[in-house]
Amino acid sequence: MPLLKDQFLLDPDVIYLNHGSFGATPKPVFDVYQRWQRELERQPVEFLDRRFAERMAAARTDLAGYIGTKPDNLVYVTNATVGVNIVARSLDLGFGAEVLATDHEYGACERTWRFLSQKMGFSYISQPISVPIASAKEFVEQLWQGVTARTKAIFLSHITSPTAIIFPIPEVCRRARAQGILTIIDGAHAPGQIHLDLEEIGADFYTGNLHKWLCSPKGAGFLYADPEVQNSLEPLIVSWGWESEKPGPSRFIDQYEWQGTRDPAPFLSVPAAIEFQGKHNWNAVRAECHTLATQAEKQIRELTGLSSLYASDAWFAQMVAVKLPLETDMVALKKYLYDEHRIEVPLIEWNDQKLIRVSVQGHNTNEDVEMLAKALSTWFRG
Repeated sequence: MPLLKDQFLLDPDVIYLNHGSFGATPKPVFDVYQRWQRELERQPVEFLDRRFAERMAAARTDLAGYIGTKPDNLVYVTNATVGVNIVARSLDLGFGAEVLATDHEYGACERTWRFLSQKMGFSYISQPISVPIASAKEFVEQLWQGVTARTKAIFLSHITSPTAIIFPIPEVCRRARAQGILTIIDGAHAPGQIHLDLEEIGADFYTGNLHKWLCSPKGAGFLYADPEVQNSLEPLIVSWGWESEKPGPSRFIDQYEWQGTRDPAPFLSVPAAIEFQGKHNWNAVRAECHTLATQAEKQIRELTGLSSLYASDAWFAQMVAVKLPLETDMVALKKYLYDEHRIEVPLIEWNDQKLIRVSVQGHNTNEDVEMLAKALSTWFRG
């Protein structure tokens, strides 16, 4: 893998194996981001009043081509949690309705659903999914154990945050659509880490982060809505796009794109992130990162002697979670890894298990993974 560490702004003294939390932006993409900000400040009226719509349309077109949909089917949002909030607050979910999820979902989004369930009277159901998962069919059957006649929507991560598992989303969406159940997919970790074709996936709603694995600036995410359900969405923020005096290509875009004065630079920089990854043959980079993630998982399991969360390495991409012994002092280990070895890596407690989640991106090297393994070996073996 080409050495790309010098392409990023990351502290060279830190072994950064936590790309999955907040991402990291390459220098050329960050330069584009700052150029957009400077241009905005140079002539705000020209930028926001006369050029905003055309520039956002161009940025949506580039993103749509990258994730496999049409530009009018998506809008830019700050992050995936905002996208989940837009959909969750728009759905007509009353007393007795159920939203089905799994016990692998991201905490912020779970809080969104629980908060709204208390206000609206529906039930948020967390269906246990045991690991390792042997097949897509097994996953769907486990999930469908939670489906009832009251299930109105299924909410799933595409790649789970605590366990880093790639869920078989297309299979879920097909079965749900056949039964008239809406699907809302949290793709926070998907764009840039795995290939996406939203038309092929077939979700009703799909929201994703672009600041993580696509390496866009912070504040860039998107919300996709199938044309059949776009009109069911209500704006999270009511602004000029509501009852627009200058209607755009769709009501969906009008309501979410123009919200008054805000900095659109993260959105407008997304094409530069796509271009950067294309220039650096990112398919090959992702493959090499997967190899390093697989290596990290194997080395840590050899240290602990614990079983894998995965039936094979096909169930994860560049991010992998590995079990730690239950007696592990997570606070002390976290402090040891960072203070003594300058290794930035998250430790997670999930379902009464202790995990270390290793994220490998183009700025990482084999030496980074080896340093983690060495530090953990010293910790566990003394």
